[in-house]
Amino acid sequence: MDTIGKTLIGPDEVVIARIIKARGIRGEVACSIETDVAGRFEELEEVTAVLPSGSRLRLGIESFWFFKGRVVMKFAGYDSMSAAETLAGGVLVVPESEAPPLDDNEFYEHQVVGSEVVDLSGRVLGMVCRLLRTGGTDVLVVDSRDGRELLIPFTDAICVEVNVAGRRVTIDPPQGLLEL
Repeated sequence: MDTIGKTLIGPDEVVIARIIKARGIRGEVACSIETDVAGRFEELEEVTAVLPSGSRLRLGIESFWFFKGRVVMKFAGYDSMSAAETLAGGVLVVPESEAPPLDDNEFYEHQVVGSEVVDLSGRVLGMVCRLLRTGGTDVLVVDSRDGRELLIPFTDAICVEVNVAGRRVTIDPPQGLLEL
């Protein structure tokens, strides 16, 4: 899966969508939704796109609609499929200051990615490299110290403590989870 490196996203920015591909002949793009905030897109007039090259574009939103679990967006000045294709692979971000406050035990992706993962005994298992959204329970993808990729369900029962300030996630894995 191609992703934008964490270093390209500012520490005070929240990813709300990933641009999957150009869609249609009028310059629309199909995006996977990366926010759980109902109504997020209704509030926006502009958004910042961070492209895989590292370039950043401020885009005016002309229109949007939802289709098959994705949001389709039309940006001002992108009026053809070839223009929209230049945005593919990018992410749409907003400043964290514009993001609604979270409830207890809720976290933005950027607050968890890059965190150290330890078990209850304090043994370091690896670092969270990304969050995998499955449509159900989110999954932490962890680069382990032994070079394996660990998939840890991001649930209260397994991720017993998330220390955002300390950049640490403490897990209580069920038997066999770390051997998969």
